[in-house]
Amino acid sequence: MAVALPAVVILDGGLGTELTARGHDLGDRLWSARLLLTDPDSIEAVHLDYFRAGANVATTASYQASIEGFAAAGLNSREALGLIARSVDVAAHARHRYRSEADDDRPLLVAGSVGPYGAMLADGSEYRGDYDVSAADLAAFHRPRIDALVEAGADLLAFETIPTVREAEVLVGLLDDVTIPAWLSFSCRDGSSTSAGEPISEAVALGAHPRVMAVGVNCTAPRHLPGLMARASQATDKPLIAYPNGGDRWDGHIKRWVADDGGAYDPTAVASWTTFGATWLGGCCGTGPRETSVLAAAALASASSAPRP
Repeated sequence: MAVALPAVVILDGGLGTELTARGHDLGDRLWSARLLLTDPDSIEAVHLDYFRAGANVATTASYQASIEGFAAAGLNSREALGLIARSVDVAAHARHRYRSEADDDRPLLVAGSVGPYGAMLADGSEYRGDYDVSAADLAAFHRPRIDALVEAGADLLAFETIPTVREAEVLVGLLDDVTIPAWLSFSCRDGSSTSAGEPISEAVALGAHPRVMAVGVNCTAPRHLPGLMARASQATDKPLIAYPNGGDRWDGHIKRWVADDGGAYDPTAVASWTTFGATWLGGCCGTGPRETSVLAAAALASASSAPRP
C-alpha cells in the first residue's frame, strides 16, 4: 500500500451503532451487512459522515458478511460474494464523494472488515471464541470473504474483534496468499487477556507477519485499554491499534447492548494512548461521528504539541 500515512491514523467509529441511531433495525444475524442488499446508500452516508468527522479509514459493512450468513437469508454464494464486494464499492464511493466536496488531501483508506467466525453464528460466541471449528474449516470460511474484499479493491484488510489466538493464526496465514496488508485486532475481557482468556502478549505477537501493519485491541471496554496497550507494547514492534467500544456490554441472549461498568469512551484519553505506541486510533460499538471528530482534533493537537526531533 503505497500511501504515506499520518503520524496517527484515525479510524471510523461504530457502523452498526450509527445506522441504528438513524432508524435502521439491525436485529437479525446479518446486522449492518443486510443493508448491502436493501439500502447501501444509508451505509455510504455513514461512511461519508465519518470522513467528514476526520477519519482516515472507512471500515466496510462486511464484518458479519459471509457465504454462510447470506445463505441463511436465501442468497447463493455468487450473490453473497457480490455483496461483500459491494461493501468496498460503497465505502470507495463515499471517499470519492468526500474528495469532491472537500479541499482535503489527507490519506483516506478503505479497510475490508473481516469479523470472526462467531459473528456469523450470531449467538454471542464472537465475544468468547468457544466455537468448535477446525483450523481448516476456519480457513475455508474466511478465504472467500478475504478474496472478495481484495478483488473489489480494498486498500487493506481489518481482521477485527478476533477472540482467540487460534483464529488469528488462521487469518494471518491467509495473508500469504493476498497482496494487500491488514491490521489484526482482538476483543478482550480484561486488562491482560483476549476474550478467550489468552495473554494479549501472545496474541499481538502474531503481528510479526510482514503484511500486518498494526496489531491491537477493539470492541473492548475502555477501562481495559491502558493495561492492554502497556502489555501489547512489550510484545511487538508494530504500531498498535486501539478502538474500544462505548463502554456498554453486548448481551448475546437479548441481542443488544446493556449498561456495564466498562468506563465511558473518552476520545481525549484515546488520543493519549500514543504513549504506548498506539498510532491507529478509533472507536467501535457505541461510538459515532461525534466521537471521531473529537478524537481527530485531540490527535492533531497532540501531534502539534509533540517536541520536534
